[in-house]
Amino acid sequence: MTRWARLLLQPALVAGGLAVDLTAGNGHDTLYLWQKVGPGGTVVAFDLQKRALENTARRLRSAGAFVACQTPATLVERASAGVFLVEGCHSRLSSVLREEPLAVVANLGYLPGGDHALVTRRETTLAALQAAAACLAAGGRLVVTAYPGHGGGEEESRAVQDFFAGLDPHRWVGLNLRNINRCHAPFLLVAEKRTGGA
Repeated sequence: MTRWARLLLQPALVAGGLAVDLTAGNGHDTLYLWQKVGPGGTVVAFDLQKRALENTARRLRSAGAFVACQTPATLVERASAGVFLVEGCHSRLSSVLREEPLAVVANLGYLPGGDHALVTRRETTLAALQAAAACLAAGGRLVVTAYPGHGGGEEESRAVQDFFAGLDPHRWVGLNLRNINRCHAPFLLVAEKRTGGA
């Protein structure tokens, strides 16, 4: 699903643009976003776990990115190019960002190689998705990989699917990509904010 997520994100990623990773994890998606927006672009990545942000910072710095750390109370100014890592919950997106990103990605679940008891949660994920949908630029894309196979994952995945299904069809185009022969496999949800009305 990661490969599909990137293919579906790619049209929304432009050089010098703004992108958001709601779940930095080990930095793979954050790095991809930065590679697409380039050194003149801005990427904001969230994670609650210090270890995840350290892994992400190491990965990005080794690729040549400027990396800075933010607090959830600090606004990221669009004029500032680079990767900004926020140690805090992704539900705080609106307190960190006032600009309109063209791409927002989330890879839900737990940190690969980390504590599997530390997982994304339904309530905070929905708050993050609501904030992302509100601030996303017209023509922008919201791409989420959901994992129903772990503890709490089924409930979160169902809630995220309901969120995408409830987006106004006059303002959004949605896609649900699933593995048809594996019932607990991760699945991908994509929504593009329309540039016009109907």
